[in-house]
Parts: sequence; C-alpha cells; structure tokens
Amino acid sequence: MPGPAHGAGTAPAGPLSRAHRATTLPVLAFVCLVAFESIAVATAMPVAAADLGAVRSYGLAFSSFLTAGLLGTVLAGGWADARGPRAPMAAGAALFVVGQAVCAAAPTFPALLAGRVLAGLGGGLLVVSIYVVVGSAYPDEVRPRVFGWMSACWVLPGVAGPALAGWVAQEAGWRPVFGGVVPLAVLVAAVILPRVAATAAGGAGGAGGGATGGARGRAVRGLVVAGGAGALQVGAESLGGGGAPAVLLTAGGAVAVAAALPGLLPRGALRLARGLPSVVVVRGLFTAAFFGTETFVPLMLVSERGFSPSQAGLVLTGGTLGWFTGTTSQARALDRLPRALLLTGGGAALAAACAVLAALTLGGASGWWVLAAWLLAGSGMGLGIATTSVLTLRLAAPADRGAASSALQLSDNLGCVLGIAVAGGVFAALHAGAGRDQDLFGGMYAGLALVALAAALAGARTRPPRAGAASPAPAPGSSTVGGP
Repeated sequence: MPGPAHGAGTAPAGPLSRAHRATTLPVLAFVCLVAFESIAVATAMPVAAADLGAVRSYGLAFSSFLTAGLLGTVLAGGWADARGPRAPMAAGAALFVVGQAVCAAAPTFPALLAGRVLAGLGGGLLVVSIYVVVGSAYPDEVRPRVFGWMSACWVLPGVAGPALAGWVAQEAGWRPVFGGVVPLAVLVAAVILPRVAATAAGGAGGAGGGATGGARGRAVRGLVVAGGAGALQVGAESLGGGGAPAVLLTAGGAVAVAAALPGLLPRGALRLARGLPSVVVVRGLFTAAFFGTETFVPLMLVSERGFSPSQAGLVLTGGTLGWFTGTTSQARALDRLPRALLLTGGGAALAAACAVLAALTLGGASGWWVLAAWLLAGSGMGLGIATTSVLTLRLAAPADRGAASSALQLSDNLGCVLGIAVAGGVFAALHAGAGRDQDLFGGMYAGLALVALAAALAGARTRPPRAGAASPAPAPGSSTVGGP
C-alpha cells in the first residue's frame, strides 16, 4: 500500500521513522543475511570446487544459482501483483533454506549444483517480493534512502564476511559456510513474514489480478529463458572439449533465450527505447560486467598470486565499500542531477575498473592492487544498481510494480548468467592450469570492460520519452509487453 501521506512542504518520514520502522527493520535483516551468504559463497567456492574436483566447471556453481533465479523472478512478478508479496516471499525463503542445506551436505559437484538451483529459485522469489514491499510501503521521495539503507546492509558483511568465510573454509571446510545460514534464515523469515502481511497487502486488483492467461504465458516464457540459459551455460562450459553436443547446446540455449526474452521485457527494450525499457537493459549490462568479472577474481588471486581464500575474500571488500559509497551518492544526487548522467557515470567507473584490473593482471602486479580497482568497480555498481531500482519503481504504475520489478530482476539475473557463462566458457576452453592462466584472466577482464562501457553509453537512453511521461511497465497480459 502507499506510504503515509504528507503535506506539501513537509518532509516524508524516513525509513527508520516510527511510520516505517516495522517494515524497514525486518527487510534490512533479510538483506544483511543474503549479503553475508552471497559474499561468503564467493569466497568459499574455490575451496569447494577444488574439494569436489570441479575447478574447470567453477563458473557453473554461480550461473546455476542465477539461472534458477531467472525463473523465480518471472514467477514472482505476476504472483506478487495478483496476491501480494507475502506468499512468494514465504516460498522463496523456504526454497533458499532447503537449497543451502543441500549445498552443505553435497557429496558431489552435481549435488552442489542442485542445491544452488533450489537456493537460486528461492532467491528470485525473495528479491522481487522485497521490491514490491518497498514500492508499496514507502513514498517515492523515501525510496532512494531505503535503497541506501539496503546497500548499507552489505557493508558489515562485505567487510567481515569474506575474511570470516575464508577462515572458516580453511579451518573447518567449506560446508559450514553454506549450512551456517540455515537457522538464521529460518529466524529472519519468521520475523519478516508477519510484517509483510501487515504492511503490504499486495496488488490485488492490479494488472496482474485477473490476467491468468498472461501470467501463465509469462511463466512458460520464463521456463524457456531459464532452460535456454541453463543449456547455454552447460554448452559453454563444454566447448573446450569440442564436439557437436556442446555447440548444439550453446547455440540452442542462445536461440531459446532470444526467442522468449522479448515477451518478458518492456516493449522496446531490445532497441533501447527511452525510459523504462532502457533502464531494464542497462541493469543487465551492469550485472554482466561486474559479476562476470568478480566471479573470477578470487580464483585468479588464489591460483595466480598465491593468495589464501581469506586473503582473496578480503580483496572483495573493496567492492562492498565502493558499492555503499555509490548507493549513498545516488540517494543524495538523484533529484539534483540528470538520472541518465548517474547511469553513464556508473558505467564509466565500472568500465575503467575492469580495464585497470586487466592491466594489473597482465602486468603481474601484486594482487593487493585489485582492492583499489574493485573499490572503483563497486562505486560504479552502487550508482547503477540503486539508480535503476529507484527509476523502475518511479516509472511503473503502482498496479504493475511487481511486473516491472520482475523485468528488472530478470535482466539483472540474466546479465549475471550471461556474463558468468561467457567468461566461464572462455575459461573452461582455455584453462591451462594453476599458475599459467594470467593472460587468460587479463583477457577476460578486458572483454568485460567493454560490456561495462556499453552500459555507460546506453545509460543516456534512460530519460523518459517526454517530460513527465512514464514508460510502460511489463504487466502480465498487458500490450506493453512483447515487442522488441
């Protein structure tokens, strides 16, 4: 439901005011938990992959999570618009907990991947549900600050989490890194779900309320996109071994994604129509560049620079601190600077950071210099991700916020999947062994810098088509969906 009314000239209540505290605190608690687990997994994964004999397929541990998240985001959008966010949030929390438990007990790498799929599906449901809660519980003027607080929840886990997870992985093994989150997730879910029921009754009566056929169509397209992305990942990881099956899987997956994706994005997204369509596309370019690079930073530091897992995790704290700085900056500057300028600046910072990282890697510089490069990368991501989040809720009609958030998160996850899948495919094909992949890592980072540059250029297209006009939101069954 909309946030409390406030008179002209009166500042709206802040995220931690009496009016919003009951919603803000449990939402922030869940974000803190997800933040710690995301960072911890990235730190512990090199140890897990080596223990299970799957270093060559390292990228699949990340992209399988994100591929399942694609389906979760598609399902959550129409579900939240029609019934409210509580049900998809509850289902997402349950799947996330079960997936983490499966990962912790996994005897083989395929079992670990199965757990990542379950956790990813739950994560997709959770993220969209949280966006719908933010869109319904806070007025427009407060949302940039809410996203700033959500970003702040990544700081402590980002500073302490990598070193802690690396130490746990070294001393007790990688399994507690996955399993330790299970009881905490159950506790946080028990606290947050009653609050969601009380503060966000949902979008019943919105675009999604009676669009059963449209919702089913989106679900089918979501399955096709998720399946295609999964096939593309598996095929890309197998290209190094040659053979027709790998080529067919890669090509077939790419065709499936290309065929089903337009029906899940705002009309005009693939041609960068101004406004919301371009906001959604820019989000995917940001995540492809950042996470495609970050996934292989710990592996490079461990295998090429001799870092321990805890040291490699510590380097990633630069990205967390930078991300918080960028998000805080957008909260202050969003209404003083052109929004497209913030996205262009964020993309340029990310591109520069990836280019510097490539130069550091190719030049054989100390791995500790990566900390500075990743600080810059995080700053660009903080600007880009928070700004696209705020703009999506601002440009979408209230009844379509679930569908708009779903499209944004679909682009977010698909960008991650494609960035990691392409980088993982290149790595699998050219991997020469520990201590001999320096040039390979440098080339991968340079290629991803070009993706970030594309995000900077596309940021100029995020201005609305005309003053005061809102871009169409991708509501289930709406005519604004389905065009290139």
